[in-house]
Amino acid sequence: MKPKTVIVNDRMQRCYRYLLTAPAGRDFDPEFKPELTPKQMLELGVFGGRYMTDCRAEFPKTWFAKARLAPAQADPGLNCFQVAASKPLSYWIMKGWIYPDDPRGWFQWYCRYYLGRRSARDAKQIKRWKAMQRHIAQLRKHCQKGDLNCRRTQRQALLHWAYDSRKM
Repeated sequence: MKPKTVIVNDRMQRCYRYLLTAPAGRDFDPEFKPELTPKQMLELGVFGGRYMTDCRAEFPKTWFAKARLAPAQADPGLNCFQVAASKPLSYWIMKGWIYPDDPRGWFQWYCRYYLGRRSARDAKQIKRWKAMQRHIAQLRKHCQKGDLNCRRTQRQALLHWAYDSRKM
């Protein structure tokens, strides 16, 4: 595959460039097995519909055809489980989890990784993704399988990390 250069110009990045060196949706690290694609996540409803509203040009149009997006401010009613399950960006910055290459956080990293970008931060982001499995253990311990009303905030948070909590 010949690498393709992506140039980003949105509210958070100007003239940022990255290379797509892997086929979209394939050749993932063997430790990284997301259950949902970015398109599926956007269709289900994540981040109150506010996450990708100003950077659509960077990603495939098909990702947004059925995306649940809020026009002005986050709306938890657009989330799959209709609950707020996000911390503000300031919290993620304070924790040191936001990096210049992906100023919107993990989901932005995942979208770019899914498209085929590979970077030195991949192992760190995959480790963060794997750490969310503790929430899966909590759902299994406290909820009957298929009870989507049990721990809805945890279920929504798992969706934000590409785990399909509807199947747990």
